[in-house]
Amino acid sequence: MTKNSNSDGKTRRALPKEVRKEQLIRATMKCIARSGLSGVTMARVTTEAGLSLGIANLHFESKEKLLLATLQYVTAEYNRDQKSILESRDYPNLAAQIEALLQFDFSAAVTEKNKMAVWFAFLGEAKSRPTYQRICSRQDSTSEALMTGLFQAVIEEGAYPDTNAELTAAGYIALVDGLWLNTLVAPRRLPRKKARRVARQYLASAFPQHISPEF
Repeated sequence: MTKNSNSDGKTRRALPKEVRKEQLIRATMKCIARSGLSGVTMARVTTEAGLSLGIANLHFESKEKLLLATLQYVTAEYNRDQKSILESRDYPNLAAQIEALLQFDFSAAVTEKNKMAVWFAFLGEAKSRPTYQRICSRQDSTSEALMTGLFQAVIEEGAYPDTNAELTAAGYIALVDGLWLNTLVAPRRLPRKKARRVARQYLASAFPQHISPEF
């Protein structure tokens, strides 16, 4: 049967495996944002998702597998969308491409509280957890390589002889991480739009012919 009857008389349809997994991952994100990694339990996640413990165990088998899937989900989503910007050939010029990167990195979707909480929770554990470290490092290295390529193209086009693409990319990534963290813990002091202006100022100092410090 594809339907199950609930006690309130409503009918709940069996959903595809990937839909159930995403429900559990999103519930895990909320639990991490509320209680941290140590406060996550399969029972809390299933309660948040409105699913049974049996369904959670069927899809992920253990809390650790669910946590890993959640980290992979968040990083894969970010990598995919960032990569589409950095590898695109559809922008009219390099300045527009950098502008798209800035808008993306400080969009409401990227800086959403639960996603930021997940990223920093795992990042804090990465040093002592090799699996977490590999996933976080892979995200950083991919991002940095693509960004370095874009910045190198800007340097060549704008003739910035004193600017190093690799160092500028590393600095931008570090700055964005710091701004995200401050936006997460003190959103009133540093809302995402202000954080974006800070990042813009950094890129404008490196590429003044391409980026205006104000937007």
